[in-house]
Amino acid sequence: MDKIIKNKSFGEERALYGLKGVTVECCAFAGAEDGESALKECRDIEIRKCDFSLRYPIWHAKGVRAFSSLFRDTARAPFWYCDDGYFKDCKIHSVKFLRQCRNIYFENCEIRSDEFGWKCDNITVKDSKMDGFYLFLDSENVVLDSVNMEGKYSFQYMKNLTVKNSILDTKDAFWHSENVRVENCTVKGEYLGWFSKNLTLVNCKITGTQPLCYCENLTLTDCTMDGCDLSFEYSSVNATVNGHIDSVKNIKSGKLIAESIGEIINEDSVMECNCEISCNN
Repeated sequence: MDKIIKNKSFGEERALYGLKGVTVECCAFAGAEDGESALKECRDIEIRKCDFSLRYPIWHAKGVRAFSSLFRDTARAPFWYCDDGYFKDCKIHSVKFLRQCRNIYFENCEIRSDEFGWKCDNITVKDSKMDGFYLFLDSENVVLDSVNMEGKYSFQYMKNLTVKNSILDTKDAFWHSENVRVENCTVKGEYLGWFSKNLTLVNCKITGTQPLCYCENLTLTDCTMDGCDLSFEYSSVNATVNGHIDSVKNIKSGKLIAESIGEIINEDSVMECNCEISCNN
């Protein structure tokens, strides 16, 4: 890009509206004017070492590449209705950062954002940290690789999600999700995966009470379960668990193999439950 805007401060509304083919470097989007939508409708721009403090800075944009930039908590809902974006080495500390966007890639980012990634398509997050409530609600075609994530109510109503080599510390994750595959991960939290369809966990460590209930076509391969009681209620399962399960309850159908199970509960069922359960104890 031949044109560079550098070392400037922008506080007015729509300060760089419709910008095309420009690098914006070491600029601050702040000021008493408290202007919104600084880079709305921009095309094919590069952002480097910029500081965003004002609301809604990048909406309806295409082809945005951001490097080593900071989106502060006052930069509410910074990136909405955008296509074809790339963020690397950025600190994202603003609520509702991503909404109804497509084809966005995050690498080595620090993301602290409630309601991040709602109603999005084709999103990748790699080598990053994430913290927030209701991450990726109602999104599809998402990949997380080597992500350390904390927060509640993540991945609800999602379709086509892959998570690899990650640590997920999240309550009520994957509720009502469809076509989710989790590989080589630590998954912590209560009430994991309820009402999911086609949820697969491979070589994962699962912890937390009452996991994986009301699931349809649930698959576990070479997983471990720590502190998991009242597991699999009313689920259809094909599961191989290495080690001990505290308890299972009223498994609807399928097959469960575990080394040991503390308690198998079959009582007060409201539907027919005929899962084949095998264990050594």
